[in-house]
Amino acid sequence: MLNKAKIAVLVSGGGTNLQALIDAQKSGIIKSGEIKLVVSNKSDAYALTRAEKSGIKTAVILKKECASKEEFENKIIEKLTKAEIDVIVLAGFMCILSEKFTYRYPKRIINVHPSLIPSFCGEGFYGLKVHEAALAYGVKVTGATVHYVNEIADGGEIIMQKAVEVEEGDTPEILQRRVMENAEWIILPEATEKVCAQVINNPS
Repeated sequence: MLNKAKIAVLVSGGGTNLQALIDAQKSGIIKSGEIKLVVSNKSDAYALTRAEKSGIKTAVILKKECASKEEFENKIIEKLTKAEIDVIVLAGFMCILSEKFTYRYPKRIINVHPSLIPSFCGEGFYGLKVHEAALAYGVKVTGATVHYVNEIADGGEIIMQKAVEVEEGDTPEILQRRVMENAEWIILPEATEKVCAQVINNPS
């Protein structure tokens, strides 16, 4: 049996979800896995600084330096293979991965999305756009979802969801913050622990 699943976190921005994972690892919420690598597709992502502060190895792979999407993904796979990664967490990673990529890691890639899937999800729904759409539609409850990743944007099987109430006077920014604090930062570490525990108990 594996001692701990090795986790890679793929990021593009500030890394607030990465921070939630780092904190959860320190507090023992994540005990079946350990973050070994943070990969960013942006060289100025603050998430890289967060990783470095916690002594986690980082890698930057820029799409513009790759001839194709396939080359870009192959470079990521190379880094993951070298680090012997078992579980991949997408934490604000702004690239949709191809079927060829996701097929390599069945039930080993998870993503957090800032809505209750199947609402406000799929291609084009990311970041503030999700919360803008939720407010425009007038929903009274939103939330976050952690799901397995397949080749369809936000299309994989749901692992966990947590609801968050929409309040009078919410702006997309206010709602985004509440969904992060009350849902994303809670269920992403919990789901990561769940998947890591499955991986170390069934390492096939």
